[in-house]
Amino acid sequence: MSNLDDLYDLIDGIEIAMLVTRRADGQLVSRAMQTQRRTAGADLWFVTSIESNMFEELAFDPHVNLSYYRDRTREWVSVSGKAILSRDKDLIRGLYKPDWNIWFRQDRPDDKKAGTPDDPRIALILVEAQAVTYFKRERSLPLVLFDLARAKLGGPPPNFGDEREVSGEELRAAAKRHQSENELRS
Repeated sequence: MSNLDDLYDLIDGIEIAMLVTRRADGQLVSRAMQTQRRTAGADLWFVTSIESNMFEELAFDPHVNLSYYRDRTREWVSVSGKAILSRDKDLIRGLYKPDWNIWFRQDRPDDKKAGTPDDPRIALILVEAQAVTYFKRERSLPLVLFDLARAKLGGPPPNFGDEREVSGEELRAAAKRHQSENELRS
């Protein structure tokens, strides 16, 4: 199994990511975001409102970090990349999920577009992955627990798994493969 396959397995099993942006004053801000879809390489789609502070922050500085964490296994993923904002209605319709309407409520009773794919407040964020680091647990839970107990009794530090990276080259190659597959389908 490749590092990219490991990464897909981890991201696909974690629903929420913390998306870190930079405000105009230089301060970092983290927000919980639900991954909508994973595409080429490790590129990831999210939904936001054009009225949110995040929309302004990404316009100021598109560099972001995504972090995923799986509590029961202690596995994690860190994706550094560049965010691209899109208000493309075809893309929005393609990714739209009915549960988005809870985030885009009607302000007025006559507002029939609120929470629908045609809501003018809906924007997409594509995070183009440029660097990925992750931790993958390779040992079973009983072995991890044994190592923890042994370490508490003075034994060697526990070994839960390995920290790994997906190179920029691997990410670009995966994106090219994905693009070629899409062109063949067209």
